[in-house]
Amino acid sequence: MTARPLTAELIRRKRDGESLADAEIAALVAGIADGSVSESQAAAFAMAVFFRGMSRAECVALTRAMTASGTTLDWRGERLGGPILDKHSTGGVGDKVSLILAPLVAACGGIVPMISGRGLAHTGGTLDKLDAIPGYRSTPDLAGLRAAVRAAGCAIVGASADLAPADRRLYAVRDVTATTDSIPLITASILAKKLAAGLDALVLDVKSGSGALLESPDAAAPLAESLLEVANGAGLPTAAVLTDMTRPLGEEVGNALEVREAIDFLTGRRRDARLAAVTAALAAELLVLGGLARDVDAAGAMVSRALDSGAAAERFARMVSALGGPADVLDRAADRLARAPVERAVEPERAGAVAGVHARSVGRLVIELGGGRRRSEDPIDPAVGFSALRGVGDLVGPGRPLAVIHARSAADADSAARGLRAAVTVVDGPGPSISPPVLRVLRPAWGRSPHARGRGGGGPRRAGPAAPR
Repeated sequence: MTARPLTAELIRRKRDGESLADAEIAALVAGIADGSVSESQAAAFAMAVFFRGMSRAECVALTRAMTASGTTLDWRGERLGGPILDKHSTGGVGDKVSLILAPLVAACGGIVPMISGRGLAHTGGTLDKLDAIPGYRSTPDLAGLRAAVRAAGCAIVGASADLAPADRRLYAVRDVTATTDSIPLITASILAKKLAAGLDALVLDVKSGSGALLESPDAAAPLAESLLEVANGAGLPTAAVLTDMTRPLGEEVGNALEVREAIDFLTGRRRDARLAAVTAALAAELLVLGGLARDVDAAGAMVSRALDSGAAAERFARMVSALGGPADVLDRAADRLARAPVERAVEPERAGAVAGVHARSVGRLVIELGGGRRRSEDPIDPAVGFSALRGVGDLVGPGRPLAVIHARSAADADSAARGLRAAVTVVDGPGPSISPPVLRVLRPAWGRSPHARGRGGGGPRRAGPAAPR
């Protein structure tokens, strides 16, 4: 039987709800990696999984096959002096946490080779943000990744052609086929790259709300449990933080704008409270998992020192320089980052307090401005988006705009202004109470110091919830 009919048969069986054996999944993944499985077949497979799901055993097999589709990193010979740590977010609107967290954890003694992705659907992508920095090589070869990690203690890059290549191709297909919110596909996509990166510990930011891939917390919790079960079962100590994405995170949405906000956060010029809370919670969990702090309180103190001393900002600058970006990005971000020719304040239709910001709508508006992709091959305009975006509880009215639009043309700005007014709810009075951005923490069932067990130490296959903090 030729490879193509065999692929069609496996897709048919998954479409009909049958389980695939490990070897069959491995054959499909190998075909996705080497191109013998066509893009339409990869899309059909993704859609079959979306509707029929996968057993946990199938998901483990898919993750392992995608991990094995390319090179796996081993950092032991580098003598870097710290645990190999990483964080991943399931995606949201305005989520620039990775830009802050990687240098922050590096300043606290961790080594962070962060393998990140591009935007999916309405959610922004970390690599798309970094591509807004002139000269930054977001997809270096493995030698370039290692050199950057040695220079800065952290490097945020995309998966190279050598690292989980099957995921690289399937990821692009999912983005344009409405299969981004399949739990088995999300689990395998995230963990394949993380397992290939040779990590000692991982923390996951699993978001829910209108701006996330999964809108309901009831849907996000099973994803977090799936990720924890597969990762910890593979010997990778992992915790998950469930966070709120009912509205954009931070004040800026758009690639260059979010880089600017991350730099301002690191340098202390301004720090949005919700962005700070999510970043601190994730960093603390990772420092404890990596054995760098005894508990989250001690980790929190380390995080504060690294930010306030400027050590985290200095690591960011070293990372950017090591990957080809400007050495003076901290001091001259306004000059180095692209700016849109049209900047316009959006006045609300009525004065009052912001009661809600529909994050998904804001993300879609950025795509319409050119800051995201409708098709996988679409270019991205790094300069467009929204700045000074008001959040729940903020007062708006004359002289207090909803946001500032950054657009390529006046017509684009007009359209985005109409869309933003529709996405923001304004009410009389003080507005609703502000919900906490950190909803729940799930930790490995074996306790708070899994790093001491070492890689490959086994451990329980389920991770139980911790009390909310």
